[in-house]
Amino acid sequence: MAKHEITRADILTRQEYEKIRKDSRGRVTKMKRGRQISCGPDATFYFESYDTMWHQVHEMLFIEKGGEAQIDDELAAYNPLIPNGLELVATLMFEIEDADRRAKVLAGLGGVEETVTLDVDGEIIAGMPEADAERTNAAGKASSVQFIHFPFTDKAIAKFKSPQTRIVLGIGHSNYGHMTVLPEQIRAALAKDFD
Repeated sequence: MAKHEITRADILTRQEYEKIRKDSRGRVTKMKRGRQISCGPDATFYFESYDTMWHQVHEMLFIEKGGEAQIDDELAAYNPLIPNGLELVATLMFEIEDADRRAKVLAGLGGVEETVTLDVDGEIIAGMPEADAERTNAAGKASSVQFIHFPFTDKAIAKFKSPQTRIVLGIGHSNYGHMTVLPEQIRAALAKDFD
């Protein structure tokens, strides 16, 4: 069964983490490659897990050197992005190197976080944006980083866990309509996030 929460007991000291940091980064980088998929020319979904968030928390603590005082803030920020056993959670990033083009594209993507879906063999799961902050500003400009939860029914979980199930990830925004089929190896990796 997957772990769903990072606790203080899971946190290594800075010195302990420094000893394993290189190996941890390599392991998590490899894991992330098997949990990410592009959708259209500019969007990439990075499906999160306990391991990816454990690594992120430790990296933040290591880089920012906030020590004990920083731990609670990092746990509060990253624990909500760990799947709870009945969902998948993804960081959606619009990765556009050219600053002018990025600004123009994001200016036309207001509300994109409300248009993300997973089609699991005909069962549509609407993505729900993380409620920590508004990801579209008052002017209608979308953030380049969105956090999306996909709450599953028991029936959808059973379908998702079945090998070779056709799963389509989609963004249905009027200015960015794209779909992609999850490869079997990604489906298999993500299926482990369910209880």
